[in-house]
Amino acid sequence: MCGFVGYWAPDRDLSAHLIDHMAQQIWYRGPDSSGCWHDDSAGLALGHRRLAIVDLSEAGHQPMASKSGRYVLSYNGEIYNFQDIRAELEAAGNASAWKGHSDTEILLGAIEAWGLESTLARLDGMFAFALWDTVNKVLTLARDRLGEKPLYFGSSGSAFLFGSDLAAFRPFPDYEPEIDRDVLALYLRFSYVPAPYSIYKGIRKLEPGHYIEIKSPDDINQPSVCYWDIIDKTHKAELYKDDSNKLSETLDGLLHRSIARRMVADVPIGAFLSGGYDSTLTTAIMQAQSRRRIKTFTIGFSEEGYNEAIHAKAVAAHLETDHTELYVSPSEARDIIPHLPDIWSEPFADSSQIPTFLVSQLARTEVTVTLSGDGGDELFHGYSRYGFAERTWGKIKSVPRFLRKGAAAGMLALPSSVVRGVTGILPKRLHTMQLADRIPKAANIIGANSAMAFYKAMVSNYTAPTSLVSGATGEPATALDYADHLVERLGFDRAMGLIDTVTYLPGDILTKVDRAGMAVSLESRIPFLDHQLVEFAMRVPQKFKQLDGQSKWLLRQVLYRYVPRELMDRPKMGFGVPIEEWLRGPLRDWAETLLDEDRLLSEGYFDPAPIRKMWEEHQAGERRWHAQLWNVLMFQAWLERHHSGQTRPFEAAAA
Repeated sequence: MCGFVGYWAPDRDLSAHLIDHMAQQIWYRGPDSSGCWHDDSAGLALGHRRLAIVDLSEAGHQPMASKSGRYVLSYNGEIYNFQDIRAELEAAGNASAWKGHSDTEILLGAIEAWGLESTLARLDGMFAFALWDTVNKVLTLARDRLGEKPLYFGSSGSAFLFGSDLAAFRPFPDYEPEIDRDVLALYLRFSYVPAPYSIYKGIRKLEPGHYIEIKSPDDINQPSVCYWDIIDKTHKAELYKDDSNKLSETLDGLLHRSIARRMVADVPIGAFLSGGYDSTLTTAIMQAQSRRRIKTFTIGFSEEGYNEAIHAKAVAAHLETDHTELYVSPSEARDIIPHLPDIWSEPFADSSQIPTFLVSQLARTEVTVTLSGDGGDELFHGYSRYGFAERTWGKIKSVPRFLRKGAAAGMLALPSSVVRGVTGILPKRLHTMQLADRIPKAANIIGANSAMAFYKAMVSNYTAPTSLVSGATGEPATALDYADHLVERLGFDRAMGLIDTVTYLPGDILTKVDRAGMAVSLESRIPFLDHQLVEFAMRVPQKFKQLDGQSKWLLRQVLYRYVPRELMDRPKMGFGVPIEEWLRGPLRDWAETLLDEDRLLSEGYFDPAPIRKMWEEHQAGERRWHAQLWNVLMFQAWLERHHSGQTRPFEAAAA
């Protein structure tokens, strides 16, 4: 696990130390060593920060040149089947006299022997890399199939920049990125910036499962090449349509293989354990394959409804892991909030970023690598919204749209006083703000013209974010806008999971895990995202993902082989913090400063009126606007840190 950065600027007279300075901005991604490499004739430089995981010696140092010297590689990630690839190379007589046993050296040997596309097809891993061909003067950027590792690229004047983190671009001369207001609207909708967009104009993210070949610094607008498309995998026939036992055996075997590969390391390894289905199954199989007690880590909170530590402790006791739990006070959790912009170099507003960072920080005190259970919800129908969306859309789609749109308009026109009055005559158990909160959401989704438009409205924090962003002209399209054909072909239930796998999973979940871990130099590995396991999940009959009212039914059947059913069957809890209450209490002054009307006007990114209205209604207890306000607040905090001369290294957050 590492971080890299590079530039291609043939017409610039740049300091030889510039690339070192750029790499230093992301030192936390690789504190063990640094390296740089220049091709002075082309004006190209590569910088690297190393977190040594496999082959801790100098033989794993990067940037690394191939045996012939033709290719130079700067790489972030892990290739889990590198030993198999090495054996295949050796059997074919394509490699000899290895300098060490790093996966970087094996990756270079494979590219030199088989070429890029053949190598990518063989890789099982998480990765992003920059490959320079010194002969043909071609730069290739590539990213893993599911998007576990980040890769940004774009222009700064006549130069081409690329790397693992936007923070690495800051020292480049004349780098003055402009915030993309249309992308800002997209961020407000989803709480993250989805690929291929970044928050800046002219800077893109390489999409998962893609590579791009750059033949000159100004040759950046060509389309990237898709070498693995998860949607294509859904064209294949369903597996074992009526044989759940065979499906369970296959899933168990795939998980065993995936986890075994992800347990290979020359440094201490552990697991995040929340006590949920996915992390428990991951930990159980880890422990079943280990001669030692696996180190497991959990963060606990005292707030009711936010603490899974008690369940994790019970699971750890059953599995006999070496368990560490840390109960964090509300003030300790809140203390990290001012440092969040240092961790996420783009605006990011999933509030579970806070506990994710805290558990990463805890784990790093004992291990360098952790395994997590992320991905199980998307692949095996774990989110409650899937069932709700399918049921609800099934009921309302038969109603003519003009009637639904009329009803939606009427609901949105209801004054708050009327809503509060209706709430007042309801039974006491329903005396909550949820009715007022749900009416606008319901109004926006019932007018949808398709199943996927319905789902997009469901997963949106703001349904009309361009109205809040000054100067926004329209939201850029995402996969959600082109997914209706998937509903027709696969059914609504399967289509939702598939779309989340290509949007929400890389954009939110994997971004959160990567940045939180890398902030403390911790590598996170995700067994559920083994691409063969993902391809298998795409072919599991839907009836075995959701059966007898149980989500993740097939995954549960495998889990019950290791953990008693009664230990696991409980309502799903989120991994979050009570932002709603904090914004009315200890975070109120901080938020008020960021949402000051004069400040919003002077900055010029938001229309202050609707934001102030939400803030005042939230403070008065009339509405629950915490999720929407958190999106605005995380942008404001990021803007303050990165566009006011206050940018600083991450040491303060990690202290």
